[in-house]
Amino acid sequence: MSAELTADHVPARRVSARIAAIAESATLAVDAKAKALKAAGRPVIGFGAGEPDFPTPDYIVEAAVAAARQPKFHRYSPAAGLPELRSAIAEKTMRDSGYAVDASQVLVTNGGKQAVYESFATLLDPGDEVIVPSPFWTTYPEAIRLAGGVPVEVFAGPEQGYMVTVEQLEAAVTPRTKVLLFVSPSNPTGAVYSPEQTREIGLWAASKGLWVITDEIYEHLTYDGVPFTSIATAAPELGDRLVILNGVAKTYAMTGWRVGWMIAPLDVTKAATNMQSHATSNVANVSQMAALAAVAGPLTAVDEMKVAFDRRRKAMVSALNAIDGVECPTPHGAFYAYADVRGLLGREIGGIRPATSAELAALILDKAEVAVVPGEAFGPSGYLRLSYALGDDDLAVGVARLQEFLGSAKA
Repeated sequence: MSAELTADHVPARRVSARIAAIAESATLAVDAKAKALKAAGRPVIGFGAGEPDFPTPDYIVEAAVAAARQPKFHRYSPAAGLPELRSAIAEKTMRDSGYAVDASQVLVTNGGKQAVYESFATLLDPGDEVIVPSPFWTTYPEAIRLAGGVPVEVFAGPEQGYMVTVEQLEAAVTPRTKVLLFVSPSNPTGAVYSPEQTREIGLWAASKGLWVITDEIYEHLTYDGVPFTSIATAAPELGDRLVILNGVAKTYAMTGWRVGWMIAPLDVTKAATNMQSHATSNVANVSQMAALAAVAGPLTAVDEMKVAFDRRRKAMVSALNAIDGVECPTPHGAFYAYADVRGLLGREIGGIRPATSAELAALILDKAEVAVVPGEAFGPSGYLRLSYALGDDDLAVGVARLQEFLGSAKA
């Protein structure tokens, strides 16, 4: 009898509906599949992950080694981050953005993704809407949903440089709208909003009483003389309804060190810190000391990496635009090209007529042994994201394969 009662009370669902609804990170999935195929002996070229191929600069590594030898860094430290790192991030924000913040407003997180989630979790109540310009980084909508919010996508295509307009944002506002997400330079498109566009959007958000969460992790990666503009300084009218997200991963080739941060009004930072104290406590102290060396140090290594990124950017865009059916606007930031491949869909390629960019990406991986991320990961179908943060030789081989394979497309 007791066994029957136990059986009757076993929940049918083993995984919660909330977690089961989360989509896998498409970019990480593509990267994992590419690495698995390479491990199996296939010569796959991976354009999937947004990860610089450079090693972390030596002076940063040495700071970590020195920290690892100090017993004080073998212990718990404040959940919000080491005081010296929080102060350095505040100083770096003034240096790079001209935006004054106090160290108490900084929360150091386990990578940029934790900062993204904690920002939404701290600000959103169930049903609150977040305007998400599309194409978007694949994690944003999932973090919003996990926090109980509702992402409202606003798509901007290549004809407008993948940048949304105030008119589009106005059309998306409802009484439930609480937050505007603003990302420039953009992952996945490489789009960079001008100072004028940034101010216009910031003023609009301020006039609506919206919060703005701005992800500035690609701030140092712009090209062709295009400036990075922080919405914090472009639109001071936002006042205390602003959260800045950033980290060391992209600028300093530190993706594996897992150090990000959020900067917010003090009450928001305190609330997010309380949440983090229960989730993960402090970020690993050795990584924090490495991040301190990065943000407090020179940008020389960053400038050297930019030279390589710029060279690869030009090579990739030129090669993609040489393929019939592919149109790729020149990105002015980050290290991604976002190619419009709608002209290839429905055409016969490798004996198959792909109807979506997801099908095309799978075909390219299988037949050409090149890993790309389909547009479905970032918004509508019809596009491919390719990272040019990989070595020059691999890039040349990869785009040559794409030209040969996609160049065979038949009507």
